[in-house]
Amino acid sequence: MICQKIQEIEERLARACERAGRKREEVLFLGASKYANAEKIREAYQCGVRAFGESRAQDFLKKLEELKDLPIDWHFIGNLQTNKVKYIIDKVSLIHSLDRLSLAEEIQKRAERLGKVQDVLIEVNVGKEETKGGVYEEDLEKLFEYCLSLKNLRVLGLMAIPPYKENPEEVRPYFVKLRKLKEKLEDLYKVKLPNLSMGMSEDFEVAVEEGATIVRIGSAIFS
Repeated sequence: MICQKIQEIEERLARACERAGRKREEVLFLGASKYANAEKIREAYQCGVRAFGESRAQDFLKKLEELKDLPIDWHFIGNLQTNKVKYIIDKVSLIHSLDRLSLAEEIQKRAERLGKVQDVLIEVNVGKEETKGGVYEEDLEKLFEYCLSLKNLRVLGLMAIPPYKENPEEVRPYFVKLRKLKEKLEDLYKVKLPNLSMGMSEDFEVAVEEGATIVRIGSAIFS
């Protein structure tokens, strides 16, 4: 069943890329595995998904142990507490949810100790929802500028979880906003930010049309 769902998502991804005049390889299919057990992740891996995003440090460490025989590309996509950074810093290729100065400092400190440069995305709260993480648009430049000063932290782009709407077209303006914020940072600071992590099971096609390079698909394959 999981294989069939993944195949359907792949077909929809390919069509969305085609509509946007993009290549399918430009978009990473990230399995958002927060609610999936190790067995389901293993099945999804065998069906072609190679990257998975976890949201809770404790759950992630358990699954990591159970799946240590697989060369999975792990990402951290949930709200990250400062005191949990030390548990994941040497285990994930990309942290999607950097949203405050104190977290940037902690990632820098832990990465420096390991002698690594940690790739991150800055999460932007595009809908200004109190229940969600993410830096507000007006504070983004300050956080980004601070990150540029940290030698063991590398910002590769932006991430967002827009407000939920039943009609994916109503989410499009939020994706456009995130892309424009990324382009503004690139222009202001003369840097290249290759990634936009946006779009989930309900709206990933619209996100791809607006420039997403990573889509986080969970319920559409695991539920």
